[in-house]
Amino acid sequence: MQPRIQSLWTALAGVPTTFGGDVVVSPGSALCPPGWSGVVTIENKAVVTAPTPAAAALLRDALAGLPVPEWTSPEALRARLPVDEFLGPATLAYCSALRPADTSDVSTGSWESLVASPEDAGEAGLDEITSPAFVIRAGRQVVAAAGYRRWPSDVAHLSVLTAEPFRGRGLARAVASAAVADALEAGLLPQWRARPEPSRRVARALGFTELGTQLSLRLA
Repeated sequence: MQPRIQSLWTALAGVPTTFGGDVVVSPGSALCPPGWSGVVTIENKAVVTAPTPAAAALLRDALAGLPVPEWTSPEALRARLPVDEFLGPATLAYCSALRPADTSDVSTGSWESLVASPEDAGEAGLDEITSPAFVIRAGRQVVAAAGYRRWPSDVAHLSVLTAEPFRGRGLARAVASAAVADALEAGLLPQWRARPEPSRRVARALGFTELGTQLSLRLA
């Protein structure tokens, strides 16, 4: 599983690189927003991109001698770098064997009647899925939804969202279980990226293992 994961993130770096290699200059890196630097660690190895040679030089100096687990620590990096803003860190978890939840209330269909804040909707990224949407309804309203977007290296990037009044009832686990099962049946490797602990708990309950971390930073 690890070579497949590393292949994914080196492809998203946008230029030739390897885990454990140098900080690479990649203005088009998909590890981070445009103009930012991106760090992804997988099991104590990392791939790092920077938008300019000057930013790459700053990162090389800052990361020298720093243990790899701290490369995605905002506190550790802020002590060594002039950082304007961070996104993350988010954990990266992967699943090769699903521990399924009860999906008897799950169906497929449009998720667009799900009511959520712009922040939650943006974090979930359901508008980017390429799979069917797996949903749970309360009456005519969708209250939980999940799906995935197919990424390079046959990775399925999960998106999961539950309407706030319906959280804590196991709905996220149910819809995510259906989406993960669909991805595995298609021969894909499910990936779960999360920052909040409740989301990480859902992933662990379904059999995901946390193998890495992703952080984006915008240098001053």
